[in-house]
Amino acid sequence: MPIFRFILLMAVLLAVSTRAEPQLQIDITTSGGRQIPIAVMPLAGENTQPQAVSEVVAADLARTGLFRLVNTVGISPLPTEPSEVNFPDWTARTAEALVIGKIEPQSEGRVEVRFRLFDVAKQSQLASYSYVVAPAQLRATAHRIADLIYERLTGDKGAFSTKITYVVKRSGRYELQVADADGFNAQSVLASNEPIMSPSWSPDGSRLAYVSFDQKKPVVVVQNLAQGTTRVVANFRGNNSAPAWSPDGQYLLVALTKDGLTQIYRISASGGDAQRLTDSTGIDTQGVYSPDGQWIAFTSDRGGSPQVYRMPASGGPAERLTFEGTYNVGPRYSPDGKSMAYVSREGGRFRIALMDLATKQWQPLTEGGLDDSPSFAPNGKMILYEASVGGRGNLAAVSWDGRVRQRLTSAAGDVQDPAWGPMPTN
Repeated sequence: MPIFRFILLMAVLLAVSTRAEPQLQIDITTSGGRQIPIAVMPLAGENTQPQAVSEVVAADLARTGLFRLVNTVGISPLPTEPSEVNFPDWTARTAEALVIGKIEPQSEGRVEVRFRLFDVAKQSQLASYSYVVAPAQLRATAHRIADLIYERLTGDKGAFSTKITYVVKRSGRYELQVADADGFNAQSVLASNEPIMSPSWSPDGSRLAYVSFDQKKPVVVVQNLAQGTTRVVANFRGNNSAPAWSPDGQYLLVALTKDGLTQIYRISASGGDAQRLTDSTGIDTQGVYSPDGQWIAFTSDRGGSPQVYRMPASGGPAERLTFEGTYNVGPRYSPDGKSMAYVSREGGRFRIALMDLATKQWQPLTEGGLDDSPSFAPNGKMILYEASVGGRGNLAAVSWDGRVRQRLTSAAGDVQDPAWGPMPTN
């Protein structure tokens, strides 16, 4: 939930006790750290296909800031087999890794995409895979290839095949959109004249929970993405907000005012009775489960200013986690549960911060004036967030160490409340 809307909601709660491809520009900045020089050759035969696979693979890798693309101009003919690779030539071009491949027609209009990854210095093959897909799946296949290359060269799983969701506001209308992790192939899964807020992915990526104002008040809705069906799961007296899934996908944490001030409750993902988990004289909201399901982190002003707290998932005493500054909100656990991203205000600037939960040491990751809604990539390496510039929200991302920063701008409108989806299940 963007900061200014969180402040507005806090004040209100106290008072009441089809496919689209936007024109994208991705700006990447890095500071320090070694980049792996990699050459991604055009795949033989891809010039006859609707999507150049090598371009998507190269863009995915470059976007991480961990790779430096090596010039491939002048290589002819395109190598497709190990015997055709001139390794000394690539050493002279400073490449440490090389990707080659080809696309060949198959029966029933499908194509085979084959790629090979080489260690140039050792002149050895690191990976070789092939996929038989429809031409319309070439972009998704390119993301899968980039995932495999990323994992082989870094040791970490890639997240290029994942999805993101966010709310777009334009011309007084709101759309909940789902897109590829690079912002392409955006699809509107919901459109409304009323606000849509706080989308949250189920652990298996099949459902989205969000806050809808279609009933002229905030209620929590769960939408099945494949079926397009929706179910209202929290429509109690007062406000229903801030949904977040349990790791097993069976429950949601929600913030309700049904008993007075906003407190955090647990409710079945299919609806029903709500179990109250917090009991304070302040406002408790934005609850999230730890990945192991043992803890709940949340925002509370019980100490006089909004801060991040942690409590056992079954309920009990809460421990304050943030002490630097008078405003820290919107906690999100890293996938390994070892750190936490949140929004911190310092000197009038709202920035994304990261805390090591073992040491309680924290660091600011961004320098924006109004950054909000952090959401980890499922591999924990990047954090997606909303960067507001000139009163208009844009998608942005920062690496967990703050070294790599991305800004994705488009003509889509005012982008709010981004959330990164889980790893694909197939």
